[in-house]
Amino acid sequence: MERMRTPRLPRPKRPELRDRIQRLKRSRLFELPAFPVFSGRLHDPRTATSIGRWLGLAFAVCFVTGLISHYLQRPPDWLAPLLPSRPAWGYRVTQGLHVASGIAAIPLLFAKLWTVYPRLFVRPVVRSVRHLLERLSIGVLVAAAVFQLFTGLLNTVQWYPWPFSFVPVHYATAWVVAGALLLHVAVKWPDIRDHWSRRSPGTLELPAQDGPDRRSLLTGVTLAVGAVTVTTVGQSFTPLKKLDLLAPRHPDHGQQGLPVNRTAAAAGTTSVSARDWRLTVVGPRPYELTLDDLRALPQHEVELPIACVEGWSRNAHWGGVRIMDLLELAGAPPGAGLRFVSLERRGAYKVMDMGRTYAHDPLTLLALRLNGEVLSPDHGFPARVIAPNRPGVWQTKWVTRMEVTL
Repeated sequence: MERMRTPRLPRPKRPELRDRIQRLKRSRLFELPAFPVFSGRLHDPRTATSIGRWLGLAFAVCFVTGLISHYLQRPPDWLAPLLPSRPAWGYRVTQGLHVASGIAAIPLLFAKLWTVYPRLFVRPVVRSVRHLLERLSIGVLVAAAVFQLFTGLLNTVQWYPWPFSFVPVHYATAWVVAGALLLHVAVKWPDIRDHWSRRSPGTLELPAQDGPDRRSLLTGVTLAVGAVTVTTVGQSFTPLKKLDLLAPRHPDHGQQGLPVNRTAAAAGTTSVSARDWRLTVVGPRPYELTLDDLRALPQHEVELPIACVEGWSRNAHWGGVRIMDLLELAGAPPGAGLRFVSLERRGAYKVMDMGRTYAHDPLTLLALRLNGEVLSPDHGFPARVIAPNRPGVWQTKWVTRMEVTL
C-alpha cells in the first residue's frame, strides 16, 4: 500500500517572501522591547553627587574606625606591645562610631544606587577605556559595599549564616571597598567636581515637571539616616539609650546592669566552685592563689567601660586586684606582658595575650566585683580581666591562669 504523500506547496517567489518578512517585522509580535528612558531631577548627576559625598564620608569613618578595631583585636606581633591603654574610653568611641556609621551608610547606599541605576541601561555598554574602568569599579564597589554592610549588620546581632570566619573576611573586604571607592572617585572626578556645590558652573538644572523636587529626596534620605542612627546609637551613646528601639542590645539590660554576650552555659563554666578554684601565676616567682587569697590582697575600684565589637558599650564600676601588683609578686620585669587562660571549654578567646602597656596600667584589674556585687557566673565568676581601651572579647572571663611573657 502506497504511503500518502503530503502535497508540496509552491515556494513563494523572492519578492513575495521579502514582503512577508517586512510585514512580520512591522507587526508587534516581533517588536523588541525598548530600553527604558530615564530623566528627571532625582536621577541627575548633581543628586548622585550630593548623596555620594555623605556616603563617602560614612564609608571613610567606618573604614578608619574598623582598622582601629581590627588592630586592637588582632594586632601583629610587632604592634601588640605598643597598643595604647589610654584614653580609657577610646575603643568605646571608635567602635561605636564604626557600627553607627556602617548602619547609617545602608540607607545612603540604597539612595545612591537609586539615583544612578538608570546608567545600567545606557548603550553602548562600553564607550571608552575610561568608561570601562568606571563600570568595573562600580561593579566591584557595589558588590563589596553591599556584602560589607549587610554582613556587618548581621554581626551586630551575632548571626553568622555563612561558612567563613567573619573577622578576616570583613577586614579583607574593607580594603576592597576602599580601593574600588578610590578608583571610582578618580574616574568620576570631573563629574563630581562639576556637581559638588550649588554654584558649580557645570551644574545642570532640569525642569521642575520632570519629577519630585531634589530637595524632597535629600530631606527624606536625611530623615532615614537620622532615624536609623537615633534608634540604634543608644546602645553605645547612653544619653540616647531611651530611644534604643532597633539596636540588638540595650546597655542597661543584663545581669548586674550589664549586657552579656557569652554566658557561662555557652562557655561550659557553670560548675566553677569558689572553694576549688585557683589562680595559677607563672613567672620568675610562680605562685598560686585561692579566691580568699585574692580578696585579701589590696583591692582597687575603677570605673571603666566594656565595649563589644557588636557596637554596644556600658560604663561600670569594677573592683579587684591590679594586674601590675600580681606581676610584681611574680617578679616580672617592667617590660613584661601577660597571657591569660580561661576556664571556658571552647571558644576563640580562651587564651588572651596582653601587651605591656595594658599589663602595667593601674586601671587594669583582675576583677572580682561588678557594680558592688560579686561577679555573676555570666560575668566571669570567680575572676575576670577588665582593662582600659580594649575590646570586650579580650576582657577575659573565668580566668584561671596568668603567664608572664617577655
